[in-house]
Amino acid sequence: MKFSFFMMPVHHPSENPTLAFQRDISFVHLADELGYDEFFIGEHHSGGWETMPAPEMALAMAAAGAPRIRLGTSVVSLPFHHPFHVAERMAFLDHLTRGRAILGVGPCNLITDKRLFRMPDARLYPMMAESLDVIVRLLESDDPVSHRGRFWSFEDMRLQLRPCQLPRMPVAVASSGSPDSLELAARHGAMLLMPTGRNFGPYGPLAARWARLEEAADRLGRTASRADWRLATSVYLADSREEALAHVGAGILREAEYFSAVGLKFAYQTHPDQPVRDFTAESCIDRRDWVVGTPADAIAWIERKREETGGFGGVMLTTHEWTGAERLRRSAELFARYVMPHFRGHARTLADEWERLKPEIETGGNRLEDTGQTGNLVLANGASTAWG
Repeated sequence: MKFSFFMMPVHHPSENPTLAFQRDISFVHLADELGYDEFFIGEHHSGGWETMPAPEMALAMAAAGAPRIRLGTSVVSLPFHHPFHVAERMAFLDHLTRGRAILGVGPCNLITDKRLFRMPDARLYPMMAESLDVIVRLLESDDPVSHRGRFWSFEDMRLQLRPCQLPRMPVAVASSGSPDSLELAARHGAMLLMPTGRNFGPYGPLAARWARLEEAADRLGRTASRADWRLATSVYLADSREEALAHVGAGILREAEYFSAVGLKFAYQTHPDQPVRDFTAESCIDRRDWVVGTPADAIAWIERKREETGGFGGVMLTTHEWTGAERLRRSAELFARYVMPHFRGHARTLADEWERLKPEIETGGNRLEDTGQTGNLVLANGASTAWG
């Protein structure tokens, strides 16, 4: 199972943006050091809180101090860009990261960005689909590409620099489960980045959404891989549930006001008419299906999701600044120390060894006596052992 971060990022508008960006980059470095597999950064242009307009620039800077982790966009809002520019910049990033780039795309869900670009909702998915079709052709082709579409037209354009990863870098589609985005992901064999949450249900349970992706892939002669499916949620860990909630409760409510203002109020509500003033930290955690607690709680959440879905390839942890930087870094460390090994199997034999040893706690174990013969020991109780 893969473990990733998704950073919007989210910073309070009163903050020094320069310091916030440096903190963001240092968190990518921490994720690399702790053994996380992927780090995704989003694109936003308005609203005052989500402040990275060019994720590939931040990823390029982060790559200099993060030599191992894969680095992706989540997402490039394709309707805002010419597809050639997106393909060219991402191919460049792929070389700067020595073949670790992932192109994550979406239509844009931030209301203020859509207003800024005067982009009606009805155009978003058609533009995204046309753009990604063109981008994939550009990334995969050695020859010039011509295109005459509804939104873009050009003749004989070719990337002078192909990606480092051939025939193309991985592509990811962010989707809550809409048929259009699932069809697009299936068509291009893309990774699927999907948020969880109890109010993100217009497309049915997670398992049903994956089933529709498999159906779309089958129609197109492809095979969908669950290894490419990432479920996104937010996780904050501490030594106890009570401590975790005390650390982040105020920050959760502060952010809920922002996200409600930009169109995500429904995601926090326990009923359709609930006002923001009635939100509690506990109710937000419940409706968003987040984990605020201990490593054991995070393990249990992932296990439940595996049972609900039939299996998926990875978890994306959304970054927030609900509390101070040191606490956030410790939460990420707790997840890496105790949750990731549980699913990767790295600590399984260690735990088994300890369980085998526990019966000897009262007896004090067995003393070893040398028999004088290389490779043989005799235990004080008469048993023998050997080493090679």
